[in-house]
Amino acid sequence: MKTLYLECGMGAAGDMLCAALLDLLEDKEGFVREMNGLGIEGLTYSCEPRVKMGVTGNHVTVKIHGEEEEWGEPHEHSHEHEHEHDHDHEHDQEHEHDHEHEHHHEHDHDHEHHHEHDHEHEHDHEHDHDHEHHHHHSSVADILGKIDELPLSASVKEHAKAVYGRIAEAESAVHGRPVDQIHFHEVGTMDALADVTAFCLLMEKLGNPRVVVSPIHVGSGHVHCAHGILPVPAPATAFILKGVPSYGGEVKGELCTPTGAALLTHFAAEFGGMPVMRTEKIGCGMGNRDFERLNCVRAFYGESGANAAEEITELACNIDDMTGEELGGLYEVLTEAGALDVSLIPDQMKKNRPGQLLLCVVRPERAEELAAAILKHTSTIGVRRKDCMRYVLDREEGTAQTKYGPVRYKKSYGFGAEKYKPEWDDLAAIRRECGVSAEEIRRAFYQSIEKK
Repeated sequence: MKTLYLECGMGAAGDMLCAALLDLLEDKEGFVREMNGLGIEGLTYSCEPRVKMGVTGNHVTVKIHGEEEEWGEPHEHSHEHEHEHDHDHEHDQEHEHDHEHEHHHEHDHDHEHHHEHDHEHEHDHEHDHDHEHHHHHSSVADILGKIDELPLSASVKEHAKAVYGRIAEAESAVHGRPVDQIHFHEVGTMDALADVTAFCLLMEKLGNPRVVVSPIHVGSGHVHCAHGILPVPAPATAFILKGVPSYGGEVKGELCTPTGAALLTHFAAEFGGMPVMRTEKIGCGMGNRDFERLNCVRAFYGESGANAAEEITELACNIDDMTGEELGGLYEVLTEAGALDVSLIPDQMKKNRPGQLLLCVVRPERAEELAAAILKHTSTIGVRRKDCMRYVLDREEGTAQTKYGPVRYKKSYGFGAEKYKPEWDDLAAIRRECGVSAEEIRRAFYQSIEKK
């Protein structure tokens, strides 16, 4: 299957993730034109090559009305920066995704810059500027409305809204306020909207591959905010990364942003080491800052699964007090909860009662979700779990042209095996139309495959 492995050894931020995926596309300029044509207010989206430590990659720049995001996150700035500038400047902080959340600047000039807002949380950045800015804010509903207005596919829109939902949930938990009371800084909103939209669109252009993400380096140290000195990762990022393999390190600064964390946790099917895969393309997304280590996100795109075992989880329980109608309705409910396969096996239970063994196969990262669904929708009071490995063939779909008409099929291959299975619905439709047996159509199908 097509697989995308994201190596986040120097953290993850929206623009760096987008730059890495964009590096996998042949038509980078076409994608940039598409982003600038979406109609996101004031957006100028650009991409250019950048070399760090002898390695060439992509760097994405997002500007709103000609200005890069000042403080960085599309949330209520729970990690504003303390600045130590010995010079006059006009908002010369770098983009969110350039990991500038841990700056220490002390202004030696005597002018003040106060950000005042009509909600409780204040952006108390203490920037000393002799100029004035007027900042507007958007609610979660405003942002979701903006996404719905974009000329994108329904799938891209749903992914983008889900990513923002993760950010809003984190801000709600961190600030102790309902989601509908969370407001986002306007420039940061448009900036992050571009990053989120671009990443979701890039995933679609890559065919929505299965995503595996390395353990995430979050950085170390602290950030300064209106509430005091907070540790890295910042509270919103830490909330989003709950349950995700992550680590600190010697690098000082905030390497993983809430936007980056939300994108990764939404799309990742698995967190861990690089899977066995045949890499076809490698993308590299560069950040602005320079460290002793190469500051980038790497994306490996290719085929995985063939001739390799993968982790899988089996969930099982015994049931002897549900009707056939109730049992028959389980398949749809459990597959929606993540089950890859659902089986009901006749079983003999205590007191000689006939029953059923419910056996489900699920990917490990969705095992708890599926277990909860089993406990909710069946009469069982316990679910057994077994983690194991399985060998699977790679699969792809196609259509064969037979003398009776087109027949869709599924091809499975790997481990020296190659199998074709025609779609029964197509065989049945041709049987009704042509009056020939399914076996005759099947023979014509395999003859067509042999000619390929």
